[in-house]
Amino acid sequence: MPNSKLVENTIAFVKNTLEGAEGGHDWFHIERVFNNSRLIAEGEESNLEIVELGALLHDIADSKFHNGDETVGPKVASDFLRSQGASAEIISHVIKIIENISFKGGNEDQEFTSTELDIVQDADRLDAIGAIGIARCFNYGGFKGRALYDPEIEPNLKMTKEEYKASNAPTINHFYEKLLLLKDRMNTETGRRIAADRHAYMVGFLDQFFNEWNGRR
Repeated sequence: MPNSKLVENTIAFVKNTLEGAEGGHDWFHIERVFNNSRLIAEGEESNLEIVELGALLHDIADSKFHNGDETVGPKVASDFLRSQGASAEIISHVIKIIENISFKGGNEDQEFTSTELDIVQDADRLDAIGAIGIARCFNYGGFKGRALYDPEIEPNLKMTKEEYKASNAPTINHFYEKLLLLKDRMNTETGRRIAADRHAYMVGFLDQFFNEWNGRR
């Protein structure tokens, strides 16, 4: 159950706003991150309402679908929370979660830290790995018209934020440029424990992928 009426209203708002969204960034992604955030929060001292709101609104207007504009999501979230009478403190914290949650190539220091951000970030990263992470990765690659794999194009492990956002590399490269890196970037003990299992699943998948690609079995 939602932690408050504000959270309940936010669920309805997000469901409506993301209707018809790309399959890896739709309401079901938000719901999984919301549920994982609540699970992780059980082992952390945190403000559960802010955790829930941050999870629900973290992808309300992902910059990938707004010409790379990272200001759209925070504005949509801020306008909604303000319309619900949320306090300035809640709005500020949720916006900072939205602004700092993304991987963005993994080469940038966060400008803000909090336990609530740690929780939501772990939950979001968990949804990017394991079986669902693999499905989301290939779904987005197909959405963008990317090749599955090209042996001539090696992963770029030293991308800048701008290069990461502009990359059109084959989908398999994304495993090495992001997904396989996430296990060691988890913030919480619960996140690390779940990530270890999902990471192992991805490693097994890649082994099988390359065996099949190279005609070994």
